[in-house]
Amino acid sequence: MKKILLLKLSFIGPLLVISQTFSNSTGGPVADNNNYIIFPLIINGLSSNLNTSTFGIESVSITIDHTYDSDLRIKLQSPDGNVFVLTSSAGGSDDNYIITQFTDTAITPITSGSAPFTGYFKPIDPLGSVNNGQDGNGTWSLNVKDQVAGDIGNVISWSITFGDEPCGYVAPITFTESNLPIFVITTVNETSIPDEPKIDAFMGIIYNGFGITNYITDPFNAYKNKIGIEMRGSSSQDMFPQKSYGFETRDVNNLVKDTVLLDMPEEHDWILYAPYTDKTCMRNILSYDLSNKMGHYASRTKLCELVLNGEYQGIYILMEKIKKDQNRVNISKLLPTDITGDEITGGYIIKIDKSTGNGGDGWVSNYPTSVASSINILYHYPSSFNIVNEQKIYIQKYVDSFETALKSVNFSDPLLGYENYIGINSFIDYFILNELSKNVDGYRISTYLHKDKSSNGGKLKMGPVWDYNLGFWNADYCQGDVSTGWAYEFNDICGGGSDVPFWWSRFMEDPNFQNKLKCRWTELRQNILSINSLNHFIDSIAIYLEVPQDRYFERWPILGQYVWPNPSPIPNTYSEEVLAIKNWVTNRVSWMDINIPGTCDATISENELIINNLIVFPNPFLDKLNISLYLTKLDKITIEITDLLGKTIIKIDEKEYQSGKVIIDLNLSNIDFQNGIYLFKIKNSQTEIVQKINKI
Repeated sequence: MKKILLLKLSFIGPLLVISQTFSNSTGGPVADNNNYIIFPLIINGLSSNLNTSTFGIESVSITIDHTYDSDLRIKLQSPDGNVFVLTSSAGGSDDNYIITQFTDTAITPITSGSAPFTGYFKPIDPLGSVNNGQDGNGTWSLNVKDQVAGDIGNVISWSITFGDEPCGYVAPITFTESNLPIFVITTVNETSIPDEPKIDAFMGIIYNGFGITNYITDPFNAYKNKIGIEMRGSSSQDMFPQKSYGFETRDVNNLVKDTVLLDMPEEHDWILYAPYTDKTCMRNILSYDLSNKMGHYASRTKLCELVLNGEYQGIYILMEKIKKDQNRVNISKLLPTDITGDEITGGYIIKIDKSTGNGGDGWVSNYPTSVASSINILYHYPSSFNIVNEQKIYIQKYVDSFETALKSVNFSDPLLGYENYIGINSFIDYFILNELSKNVDGYRISTYLHKDKSSNGGKLKMGPVWDYNLGFWNADYCQGDVSTGWAYEFNDICGGGSDVPFWWSRFMEDPNFQNKLKCRWTELRQNILSINSLNHFIDSIAIYLEVPQDRYFERWPILGQYVWPNPSPIPNTYSEEVLAIKNWVTNRVSWMDINIPGTCDATISENELIINNLIVFPNPFLDKLNISLYLTKLDKITIEITDLLGKTIIKIDEKEYQSGKVIIDLNLSNIDFQNGIYLFKIKNSQTEIVQKINKI
């Protein structure tokens, strides 16, 4: 270890500006096991010529031999435990960092550079304010992790250069007031918030009502109590300096407590999402709002501003975490004792996502799209820690039965095919939202599904929708920035990793699915998906953020700069960002108008009769059936149950019902039913629906 003293002349006045560089030249191997290896650097001789109240880091230099650069995540850790990401997942399959200089004055972000990395690059986290105002003497460390097995590497050397005038230093933002709710969080005993577990903190919220200014000096009037907080996100933790957080509300005794926040239904699990890569700060808000308007639950959202440990952090989005709850994903509670009969059939929340690496977290679909990929289906509710073996077997078999039916030659048959297993309307709406946004992560990552008990309908449904920050023209890879083409055909463009399941291409081979899709798209284009409606919502958010966005981009000066994976051309102002998303949406909708397949019978008007939301339960049944449906208009209903040969077992002649929700209870105790499968038929003047039911 050695210390090198460098002197630099400043031509602003007669002052001599001092820089000092400290190096670790011992290095060592990088473990190929997804664990950080620590390379320390003890600093105990900062020059007395440095101004200890203003000095900071000017640059960090690294030299690393490695055969696959994108496997590496590299962080700088200060003596007080704060961690700053230099680079993560950059460089693809190429090799080596060769005297790579990280400095905030560099033009090229490390995520945009090419390996071997040589020269000057802008790090992921800004270095300008690192250690500013603190004593820099102590143990610093370079933390290096190889995320994927199969490659070798060594840290050769690394160094830190300090100076009186740290490059890129951003002075603290003077924050006094906002039209947004103000969140003030102070951690207890710790300044660094870990990924997990949650640490103790105090939170206060100032919110005086919509349109009323909130002052930082106002009393906490929307929340004032303890919380537990942790960092959240996977790649975003290492890639972006503005961090997202998960927190739980607690009472004065530090116990978890369900709480109403900003008029959202009470719960204790919440998210403060950092929209760093989405410079409009609205892509998730727009997506979740559209899903809710389509009739499907998605996380409620509230824009706010955050002050963390006395430092302004910028615009955040308060969001509901996906959970089973009567005000969130409203499905039945599933207890560990629910292992037979109707009880085991729901409720479940599962998701298609990257594997977490824990074998008990889910299963792998029997229908991969290629040899190089696998479809991971993970347990969400009950969690992998709470779900019992019988429930694992049930939900896996149910999803496998759906996939098997969809893969079969009879996949489009209304009795033998996939529609017996899914709520097709939820799949159609999910398809529309993913395609409208052309979300590159859609269908294949953060893709949730849920299933209630058979007595409550029992079919597998899509949703809630989640994580659309890379949609709506915000991905420069896999054609995410192109307003033409289908997102569900991702595998043909970028396949071989986290692939889109075969489901969607198979659905699009079914004329019935196509026709329903065409009708639903045509319907939505008349209201919530009209260009006027979409532009109005985007403009309303932009107006709401007109003042806060100035502060936000002062805190995080990224306007006009590339932030992974922003497409080009990169807008230079917030108003240009808003205009860009509006123009892209207009082009996307126009393309979909032309290319949505199927036909929709134009002779059926909105006022004509259809049967919606039909539920027949319990199924299997014993001596009674309950029917729930929705009529769009007064009409007469006929019900018939036949065996598989067409013999009528019971028929209830047409009876008139008013429009709206209709409940029909059938007492079958006096009917001579043999155990087995029957066909349940219900029809009105426009529609006949046939379902299989099972007598036990």
